[in-house]
Amino acid sequence: MKNSNKEYDEYELKMFEKLEILKKCQEENSINSCLKCKKIIGCEIRKSYVNAVYESMNKGKGGGFEF
Repeated sequence: MKNSNKEYDEYELKMFEKLEILKKCQEENSINSCLKCKKIIGCEIRKSYVNAVYESMNKGKGGGFEF
């Protein structure tokens, strides 16, 4: 996923950090998708990752993301 030839900004680094936390949670729950998890509704780990992805796309320039 990370390309050693590219420098990542703070938003991308935060997104990668949140992705690792999400993957660890999925691994601990023996699933490969949050959609298979019975705790998906209100899950703070997933919400944190989604927000980090959104912030990496808009580079912190405002707006919000609700799903």
